[in-house]
Amino acid sequence: MKKFLTAAVALSVLASAGVASAAPYGQQRDARQFDRYEQRIDRDDRRDVRADNRYERRAERRYAAGRYQRPAGYQQRHWSRGDRLPASYRSRAYVVDHRRYGLPAPPRGYQYTRVDNNAVLTAVATGVIASVIVGLFQ
Repeated sequence: MKKFLTAAVALSVLASAGVASAAPYGQQRDARQFDRYEQRIDRDDRRDVRADNRYERRAERRYAAGRYQRPAGYQQRHWSRGDRLPASYRSRAYVVDHRRYGLPAPPRGYQYTRVDNNAVLTAVATGVIASVIVGLFQ
């Protein structure tokens, strides 16, 4: 009787081990793809920086817009979303006509402003930057 029970238990352990280790078709492949995806993300951390800065984009085309002069007392700087442009940039001299340069129409209460060679989408009332188009002007 003991030999019979031992044989039955051994047989059930062997049978269940084979079933448990076999994964349905596709799950092993999905796991390998996930591992490759993780390796790709870990390999290049610079992508994270680019993803965080999605409100800054490169201009598709550059335009010769004439001479540019910064307001007195200001130096060149990298502007990004959330920064506030000084009031001196909010004059009509720095406003960019979006139709002339192929830019999408700004939302109500916003305007494009030229800052160095970039076009910056800013709130008219506060000067807070919503997005930056880098290198629109030559």
